[in-house]
Amino acid sequence: MKRRRFLNTVAYAGAGLLIPVGLNSCVAQIDAQTSQPQRLVVIFLRGAIEGLNVVVPHQEADYYQSRPTVAIPYPQEKNGVIDLDGFFGLHPKLKDLLPFWEQKSLAFIHASGLPLTERSHFQAQDYMENGTPGIKSTADGWMNRLLAELPQNRPILALNVGGTTPYILKGSMEIATLRPGKNSTAPIVTDRTDISRAFGSLYSGKDDLSKAYQNGSKSRMAVLAELNQEMMSSSRGANNVNAFVDDAAEVARLMVGNTRTQLAFMEVGGWDTHINQNSIHNNLLPNLGRGLATLVKGLEPIYSDTTIVVMSEFGRTVKENGNKGTDHGHGNVMWLLGGKVRGKKVYGEWRGLQESALHENRDLPVATDFRQPIASVLQNRLGLNDNSLGRVFPEYKLTQTEDFLA
Repeated sequence: MKRRRFLNTVAYAGAGLLIPVGLNSCVAQIDAQTSQPQRLVVIFLRGAIEGLNVVVPHQEADYYQSRPTVAIPYPQEKNGVIDLDGFFGLHPKLKDLLPFWEQKSLAFIHASGLPLTERSHFQAQDYMENGTPGIKSTADGWMNRLLAELPQNRPILALNVGGTTPYILKGSMEIATLRPGKNSTAPIVTDRTDISRAFGSLYSGKDDLSKAYQNGSKSRMAVLAELNQEMMSSSRGANNVNAFVDDAAEVARLMVGNTRTQLAFMEVGGWDTHINQNSIHNNLLPNLGRGLATLVKGLEPIYSDTTIVVMSEFGRTVKENGNKGTDHGHGNVMWLLGGKVRGKKVYGEWRGLQESALHENRDLPVATDFRQPIASVLQNRLGLNDNSLGRVFPEYKLTQTEDFLA
């Protein structure tokens, strides 16, 4: 077996931080500079979260008429929506996010999403991750392409939280993968002393592959040191609320710490609510809110230099179905958090929920292409010029009508 293939096999066999070689499974070098880079965290809610029950248009009569059982009650009613601006409100199970709204570092973009109709979860996710809606042949993801456009004089670490490399991070640029949940620092195959010694000898040269292995090993040790220190000082024997909260704390630790992590990707599943939607949301949303609050709290030292984007592949039908759920729709709501976000506002063109205003007479339309707010962040916060932005999002031109960022 060739050593490149062998190293990839061993790296993927351990579900923790992947050792670098070749495509999609690499760890970048550590940034030794002291300047603070701009950070970007992307959180993908897989399964199509119900945006109309997250940011609720509680002054739309059609909202309640279309959802006799799954609508969130009016503000001030039992289990009612938390009013945000007199028209929109927040699901009560997301109350942990309210302080960020009041601090004006949380905003929402309603009626946003893919600019084309795609009701397949997998294809819609692919389009949002490859950044080329309608083009299935795109080989890499837009976050990996973004890495190539950031300054190369400062080594950059991109972090993926998950068991495999997601489409959004696939490509030629190096990334690090963190095992989700409590076992993120569990040993992988190459942590064994005998194997580590053998690999160190095998890849002790100055060729590109050897350098990739050496850099990845150093980065892994730095990441593990950061996480182990955090667990020892903060766990105090208590169980974590759930995997997302735990993962959010670790991502924040790495971004603030010496690894100088600049980009991170996280994902949370379970949002395909065809049946018993309210029960599912009541179980999942509190942990999502706590996880985001944990992430923001952990990022406090660099929060002013960080933008968090939360998105999902598409929204759900305005009318509920016969199973106390909703089906695959179109427009959704994006979430933005960060120190430079112009928060305490719901952005986007709201056309109402009367049938004549709906997409195909059934769905919230998409008035804001999901790439618009992301492109604004890349240009205004990460410093990409028009040419670089065109390589991250080919065939897309930013036509910003609202300024989401300070």
